[in-house]
Amino acid sequence: MSFKPINDRVVIKPAPAEDKTSGGIIIPDTAKEKPQKGEVIAVGPGKDGNAMTVAVGDTVLYGKYAGQELNHDNVDYLIMREDDILVILA
Repeated sequence: MSFKPINDRVVIKPAPAEDKTSGGIIIPDTAKEKPQKGEVIAVGPGKDGNAMTVAVGDTVLYGKYAGQELNHDNVDYLIMREDDILVILA
């Protein structure tokens, strides 16, 4: 499925939530934290003549409550403004 965001919007596929702690304890679904990392799937053209900083395929970190959740074909996505992205992981 292809997405075409408008203005400064970005579509992100969140990374899956952790199933185990580093010590090997299994985390139940009710205690899992919402992931704050994901892969950029689509990028809008920018707004007011400003070019976008992120590109398709970038792995990014974003705020805990950033973006609008979207479920399409049983896959979860987030749509957010580029300003809600905190850092691009290299």
